[in-house]
Amino acid sequence: MTKLLSDWAAMIGRHLRHVVRLRQRLINMTLLPAFFMLSFGVMFSSIIAVPNGDYKEFIVAGIFAQVMLTAVPGGAMGTLEDLRNGLVDRFRSLPMSGSAVLVGRAVGDTALRSIALIPMAVVGYLIGWRVHTGPLAALFAFGLLILFGFVLSWVGALIGLASGSAQAAASLTQFLMLPGIFLSNAYLPLGGLPSWLRVVAEWNPLSAPIAAARELWGNPTATSSGSFPMRYPVLMTFVWVIAIMAVAAPLAVRKFRTATVR
Repeated sequence: MTKLLSDWAAMIGRHLRHVVRLRQRLINMTLLPAFFMLSFGVMFSSIIAVPNGDYKEFIVAGIFAQVMLTAVPGGAMGTLEDLRNGLVDRFRSLPMSGSAVLVGRAVGDTALRSIALIPMAVVGYLIGWRVHTGPLAALFAFGLLILFGFVLSWVGALIGLASGSAQAAASLTQFLMLPGIFLSNAYLPLGGLPSWLRVVAEWNPLSAPIAAARELWGNPTATSSGSFPMRYPVLMTFVWVIAIMAVAAPLAVRKFRTATVR
């Protein structure tokens, strides 16, 4: 166990050092969501009505979650890059755990997205977003979003390893991302949707951390039904985190080991 933790710490340290050098990627990751926040928050706030609240506050959690969702293509492409650039070959002769590379990649990518949330929060504040609860609840909400992004990194790694090529991974992740974000509560209140589509959106794993963040920040949740995920979004976030991690992490490690012995 000590050796495993040491391997993880080594790879996490390597990827965190790279985060400091990825200024261009950090800028790109921040500017596009900030543009979405401005366009949706300012332009659509007069068009889209949120029950008992302001759309500018409603949309912020959705944009934050969108940044976390980019962990899926990021994890897929990053894992394939590690396989192509010789990183695995350099460590193959060492007695290193096969999961260390994946853990380091997931933590490094999550750190990058966590940093990107800071300027985005500033943009949100400028357009009218406010936290109406205490600092602990606010930090807890950010922690839930970051935790969900970490789990999605493993989903991305699994997709990248299973697809085997950058082109296939890019196509598959985009196919999953579009319905993942639009069939959720990220951009629109769910009350106006047809009943069957509302059920799909409420049980979308992405909807739980978004609703939890809104609840913890005191922002409008626009919850129109008594469905379990929307009544207990914090609990459902942890349920989804455990369920997704229990499936994605072991399969990704197994796929990684298979790929590195070829």
